[in-house]
Amino acid sequence: MFKLNNQKIVNNLQQKFLKKDCPKIRIGDSVKVGVKIIEGNKERIQFYEGTVIAKKNTSINTTITVRKVLDGIGIERIFLLHSPKIDSIKVLQSSKVRRAKLYYLRNLKGKATRLKQRFN
Repeated sequence: MFKLNNQKIVNNLQQKFLKKDCPKIRIGDSVKVGVKIIEGNKERIQFYEGTVIAKKNTSINTTITVRKVLDGIGIERIFLLHSPKIDSIKVLQSSKVRRAKLYYLRNLKGKATRLKQRFN
């Protein structure tokens, strides 16, 4: 019973910090994530654009892994969706995929990494 009360308190606390304006993100989507960066006493927004290759759903701890290729080198970054550091997320294009995780894209190069576009 004591454990149940603690769980309710934690759930209520988490509900306050959940973002309401998160778009529906799927695996294979091309997204543009605006990340707040603090440099000295200034704050600016830097955009990170790439393909969502993985997603983990656990309420407030929901994360997406975004992959982009820069000068022939693949770069992956994990974003916590409900973090205050995330300013905006925009879905640019949806792709038709048949996997839950697109880790196989790590081994592909060039045109082989293209995904079929999904038209809603």
